[in-house]
Amino acid sequence: MLTGKQKRHLRSLAHHLTPVFQVGKGGMNDNLIRHVEEAIEVRELIKVNVLNNSSEDPKEVGAWVAAESGSELVQVIGKTIVLYKESKDHKTIELP
Repeated sequence: MLTGKQKRHLRSLAHHLTPVFQVGKGGMNDNLIRHVEEAIEVRELIKVNVLNNSSEDPKEVGAWVAAESGSELVQVIGKTIVLYKESKDHKTIELP
């Protein structure tokens, strides 16, 4: 579980990132989770965008993806989700 200070730090790092994945009208599926797990292991901090044509609620998508991938939900703002998971092999982010 991340503290408020750690989330604030991660939000500042994620500000300049572009979304890596997009959730469209196909919705949430296991294929999305597999790709998120692979990307988050390499990058530690990623953004996921929920497209306008998706009927899914971004907060629900963020909670579901975080739970299924074993990552931490840092922020959901608008239709953008920020996820963090400490990498085993590619650790680059130091939390305060």
